[in-house]
Amino acid sequence: MYDLIIRNGKIIDGTGSPWYYGDIAIDKGEIIKIGKLMNCRSKEEIDAKHQVVSPGFIDMHTHSDLVILDEPLIEAKVRQGITTDLLGQDGIAAAPLPKNYVSPWRKNLAGLDGTPPIDWDWTTIEEYLKKIEANKPSYNLAVLAPHGNIRMEVMGLDNRPATDEEIKKMQVVLRRSLDEGAVGLSTGLIYPPCCFAEMKELEALCEVIAEYGVPLVIHQRSEGDEILESMQELIDMMKRCGAHLHFSHLKNCGKDNWHKTPQVLKKIDNAREDGLEVTFDQYPYTAGSTMLSAILPPWAHNGGTEEMLKRLKDPDMRKVMIQEMATAFKGWDSMSKWAGWDGIVITSVESTEKQNYVGKTIEEIADIEGRKDYAGVALDLILYERNAVGMIDFVMNEESVKMILAHPAGTIGSDGLLGGEPHPRAYGSFPRILGKYVRDEKILSLENMIRRMTSQPARIIGLQDRGIIREGMAADIVIFDPNQIIDQATYENSRQYNIGIDTVIVNGQIIIQGQCAYQKPAGKVFKRSYQNIGIEIIDEAKDKSLYIK
Repeated sequence: MYDLIIRNGKIIDGTGSPWYYGDIAIDKGEIIKIGKLMNCRSKEEIDAKHQVVSPGFIDMHTHSDLVILDEPLIEAKVRQGITTDLLGQDGIAAAPLPKNYVSPWRKNLAGLDGTPPIDWDWTTIEEYLKKIEANKPSYNLAVLAPHGNIRMEVMGLDNRPATDEEIKKMQVVLRRSLDEGAVGLSTGLIYPPCCFAEMKELEALCEVIAEYGVPLVIHQRSEGDEILESMQELIDMMKRCGAHLHFSHLKNCGKDNWHKTPQVLKKIDNAREDGLEVTFDQYPYTAGSTMLSAILPPWAHNGGTEEMLKRLKDPDMRKVMIQEMATAFKGWDSMSKWAGWDGIVITSVESTEKQNYVGKTIEEIADIEGRKDYAGVALDLILYERNAVGMIDFVMNEESVKMILAHPAGTIGSDGLLGGEPHPRAYGSFPRILGKYVRDEKILSLENMIRRMTSQPARIIGLQDRGIIREGMAADIVIFDPNQIIDQATYENSRQYNIGIDTVIVNGQIIIQGQCAYQKPAGKVFKRSYQNIGIEIIDEAKDKSLYIK
């Protein structure tokens, strides 16, 4: 007798192959048998008639790093059909985290990952993953090793090039983090301290990931004004290293840049034709979301949040910031220039006094305060909230979203920030794609899009038992109505669950069924193994004397 049988479903197996009818028997978290199982019995059955049965979706870009330590079941994620989250994004995440940097790092992450009531009592990737496991998550998690955290462990938060010796120490910390289970390296070249690094530093780290066979997941330095140049410098670097390049939330920002989208995709095609593995993830919206302080030029962040706040109090420095935000400069994109102050919406603040600003644009906040110096209003808000401010920025166009979505090298990442009144992508990304772009607009076939949500991301991050419905694979499964599935979250009311997803199963356990959500310790924390790649330096990196103090 099996634990569970799913009967009569239209199976889309995650490989891109055409759908077929079949039953699926699950036992002890594993898919045991697929076929016409009329004579088989189980403790529980699900009738999936008229519904699609697919592998669980893998969210390739998430910011659940801190919330998962407070909420074992993040319902906004699992109700989308997401059974695995990839943490550690943008080069600035939870671990590694030296004890002497806990306070400034919490402030640095506040606008991105929120401020849930948790104990910051880990230092390494290994300790962080154990803490997640101890919280008994209801779905699966994997983590990238973030460049900014690695840099901070070695040389703090200063705006300066790393010495050769410091770069070697960063390589040691990266190797240690990979040995502890990280599935790749992330960086965010607009975020401090990653933005302070020279390319030779990043290249040295990419030499390490090439040895381990894992990807660089990168928020590139330009996503608009210099996007083509930004992509080319990374492609050239990765050709030298031989590592896998994965672009985070691929997009083309700023009205003056939207015409470049075909060239952006051509860059990827050309690199792949030249033998370089290049992939990306994407969310299906025309607005982005991040911390409000991302509007500031990189030098404003030198030394961490406290130093940045001091600069915001300095009239002369404020004047320079405002001028550079209005014009941008070579090597740095200005989000406020792209979006305009009527295109930046506040999603979260820390204080009770400013809660009425959530959901309002900077222009609307200026009207409330009786001011016209919009940039000054934004800087004052960052200062008042001590950097704990989130925003939505409207910088993309629909045609580019569709063009990128149709490209075969893509995967899907919600990039959802979960605090305050979040971007609707935190609640609606995967159902929106399957409803709006697959069913209604026919951008891609359902089979191909499911592949990009399942087996393709599983391959990229090395999850060998996920992403495909096949006997012997883990039973992460989504059951949905292809005629009904659609997102409900909007910019005005973002905390709304989708319709059409009936059942979500994680490692054989039902977590979502109809309107019910069950908090069960069903999830696993993935730790990619590197034991068989034959690199002597792995053993060297396990020597505790090499840990950076």
